[in-house]
Amino acid sequence: MENNLQGVLKGQKIAYFSMEIGLRNEIPTYSGGLGVLAGDTIRSAADLNIPLVAVTLVSNKGYFRQKLDASGTQTELTEEWTPSNFMTWLPQEVSVKIQGRDVKIQAWHYNCKSLTGGCVPIIFLDTNVEGNSPEDRRITDFLYGGDHTYRLKQEIVLGVGGVRMLNALGFKIRKYHMNEGHSSLLALELLKCNGKECPIVKDLCIFTTHTPVEAGHDKFDYSLVEDMIRDQNDMEILKKYGGEDRFNTSLFALNLSDYVNGVTKRHSRVSSELFPGYSIQAITNGVHSYTWTCPYFRDLFDRYMPGWANEPELLVRIGGIPDDEIWEARRKAKKALIDEVNKRTGAGMEYETFTIGFARRMTAYKRATLLLSDIERLRKVNRRGKIQIIYAGKAHPRDEAGKQLIRDIFKSIETLRNEVKIVFLENYDMDLAAKMVSGVDLWLNTPTRPYEASGTSGMKAAHNGVVNFSILDGWWIEGWIEGVTGWSIGPMPEENLIGEEARVAELNDLYNKLYYIIVPMYYERKDDWLKMMNNSIGMIAYYFNSHRMMRRYVTHAYL
Repeated sequence: MENNLQGVLKGQKIAYFSMEIGLRNEIPTYSGGLGVLAGDTIRSAADLNIPLVAVTLVSNKGYFRQKLDASGTQTELTEEWTPSNFMTWLPQEVSVKIQGRDVKIQAWHYNCKSLTGGCVPIIFLDTNVEGNSPEDRRITDFLYGGDHTYRLKQEIVLGVGGVRMLNALGFKIRKYHMNEGHSSLLALELLKCNGKECPIVKDLCIFTTHTPVEAGHDKFDYSLVEDMIRDQNDMEILKKYGGEDRFNTSLFALNLSDYVNGVTKRHSRVSSELFPGYSIQAITNGVHSYTWTCPYFRDLFDRYMPGWANEPELLVRIGGIPDDEIWEARRKAKKALIDEVNKRTGAGMEYETFTIGFARRMTAYKRATLLLSDIERLRKVNRRGKIQIIYAGKAHPRDEAGKQLIRDIFKSIETLRNEVKIVFLENYDMDLAAKMVSGVDLWLNTPTRPYEASGTSGMKAAHNGVVNFSILDGWWIEGWIEGVTGWSIGPMPEENLIGEEARVAELNDLYNKLYYIIVPMYYERKDDWLKMMNNSIGMIAYYFNSHRMMRRYVTHAYL
């Protein structure tokens, strides 16, 4: 077997399927939170020696590189990369039927190695293979690119092709873990391999859903599915388990998985309402502690809590580190971010000014502009204590509302140019994310409830002593203790305020807490702010990490 695969083929594996995986900037096979979470999942599996193999698409032309003009208008540029610089080309070849023709698939092999000696092989599927038509060679070009036809072709390659490639490579798989519904067609292949025995396939499959709204689940018209698959036996299976009217990938995964989970307790409840009659468990997400802790805090933790990287629960002992050393680590992390911002933008941001960060996918429900809704109240906060704001994030190429949010932020930047320093950093990626979550003072999150399934950026921020200020949705419901681990915005989780009533309550809370509590504490009560920083690490980071998450998957889903 090529490229040291022999050593990782011993025994049975958990096959982890994800349309996107975020490993490093130079490998642009991720678009945002789902892919970065997949990368953290794989890193923790390697650290903990969990017998995992991951399967994804190579996305030869990446997601896209974001270019913004002076008005905030986004242009998408191709982000081509060279897999051979990082991975080994495998000789094994499989094929899948698409529109009646054989589409050949080969793969790249990448080892995700742990500092502890563990290793998780990742198989990147590629249809840019000699003998395929030009159209088929492009199937694995763009992550989330093209139309429904292109997406369905990718899901056939990922699900059906992924199972066949693992078999061709000689892997023995005991469980197939679908990270979101994009890979659910793997269950179709498993049914065909197991005499259409549903109980056998269900015992093999695990499904993690990340989507709390009906519209977010992939659905395809059966006319399109039939054109792509052209096998009546397969079509009968798809309609039996994937819905009568349209093929719903999540429903197909639900019907063919014995273990199904949401990614927070709240999301599990919301998913159970979306899909009544299904048992949907909860495994709350986490982040890879070592990856998302900045070098200054890594050094500090290494000195006072040796072993923390592989036992993040040791972070609960943060009280043993002198406050002045914690403050110095935060000062260095903030300086690194402000220097980067000023180098990129020339904004002249200052080290001592209270800095708010907001960085995530630019889409309507994330409400990036909520903080800018009432400019006069924001000015009032700035007079109470000087603030500066750093934004970053990409809008999907077809999300016009998301693109408008960026333009709206640029308008506010212009309006407040001589009063509040605000920047929007171009082309948000993993390296910039690491600088932002460690360098700001306050991490802001303002989604429309209940659309945030989890969110993980605030967990990353907490690993660096950054304090969270968030709507009570997703993971923050579990991590929040008011005035102890951070602050909430708006109604309590059990309050059923919706629409304009909820928005008014959120805005009042947002501006009032900034004006009366948060900004004064930062400038006038340093000891209290340090206590909040300590609590972020000792009460959030110690728990909301992917080592705890993966141990839960092992005991609840993989056994």
